[in-house]
Amino acid sequence: MKHIDEYRDPKLVSRLVEEIGKKSAGYWTIMEICGGQTHSIMRNGIDQLLPPNIKLVHGPGCPVCVTPLETIERALCVAAMPGVILTSFGDMLRVPGSEKDLFMARSEGADVRIVFSPLEALQIARDNPDKEVVFLAVGFETTAPANAMAVRQAAREGIANFSELVSQAMVPPAMRAILSAPGNRVQGFLAAGHVCAIMGWEDYEPVAEEFCVPIVPAGFEPVDLLEGILEVVEMLEGGRSGVVNAYGRVVSREGNCVARRVMHEVFEVADRPWRGIGVIPASGLVLRREYERFDAEKRFSVGHIAPLESPLCRSGEVLQGHLTPTDCPAFGRECTPQSPLGATMVSSEGACAAYFRYHRNPFVS
Repeated sequence: MKHIDEYRDPKLVSRLVEEIGKKSAGYWTIMEICGGQTHSIMRNGIDQLLPPNIKLVHGPGCPVCVTPLETIERALCVAAMPGVILTSFGDMLRVPGSEKDLFMARSEGADVRIVFSPLEALQIARDNPDKEVVFLAVGFETTAPANAMAVRQAAREGIANFSELVSQAMVPPAMRAILSAPGNRVQGFLAAGHVCAIMGWEDYEPVAEEFCVPIVPAGFEPVDLLEGILEVVEMLEGGRSGVVNAYGRVVSREGNCVARRVMHEVFEVADRPWRGIGVIPASGLVLRREYERFDAEKRFSVGHIAPLESPLCRSGEVLQGHLTPTDCPAFGRECTPQSPLGATMVSSEGACAAYFRYHRNPFVS
């Protein structure tokens, strides 16, 4: 298939791996910020092809993984209320709360439905005017425009029984938090191609300048990722920082201007808690005052819920690149995909799930 097969070409992969080996004299730690990239790296064994002086660590770019525990608990609380239909993308239903997940809530009688778009949730609200329909709106800048569009459409149509439980995050502030944290070892980034397709790369330029690091938007196929890694290595070896786009067939500097406009019309920037990490200033999006009537947290008065994480789960350190999943004592023991302690073992983009799925697990043969 066009734009698939040629980016999985074994000859191109071998050539790029050889080039990375030739160009890399120093020891470099590169973070792929995106969980989708992490899974592609694990699935294709890219980390095992690289020379030993190039280390990949995994960042907080899995939207399910960084959705705060309190958001999950608020969703569970709302779902248990009479007359409520809670809608969500499917991967959110298995994210563990303090005692249960949304699948368990559904088995107990809550009306929890999987949707593939917030506009599908809005249609459920149209079809069920006697019910309160809530969409669990999570994700990074990739999902924010569609989530904003659903709210704007509900406002235009006067659909009063629709609301969103918002947990939107932004990538550049997370990069800042990682780079400024004590003990940081990240020297360069692969940025998520799909996020940059929406937002462009303008917002990454101040980060690259402030911390003197290379940031390279990259895709998800083996050739995409290796081209991105090669670009980062060349910049590190040359002492250069800045943003260089390695995903030109999808990403432009300005991004998708229409999507950005809708997002900024409905949402505004706010401080946001990240699961396992804590509050990162100006890293989230919340509904603007003119749209706050669609804010499920306020509508159902669940903002006070603040549960505690499992003390065994070290996913926050994994998300910041301080640990690989197998460094966590609970990995593959107390924490498995069947009995996860944290979202990184549940999500289809979680680093712990990737290590477990692709047999990077020293406890399971």
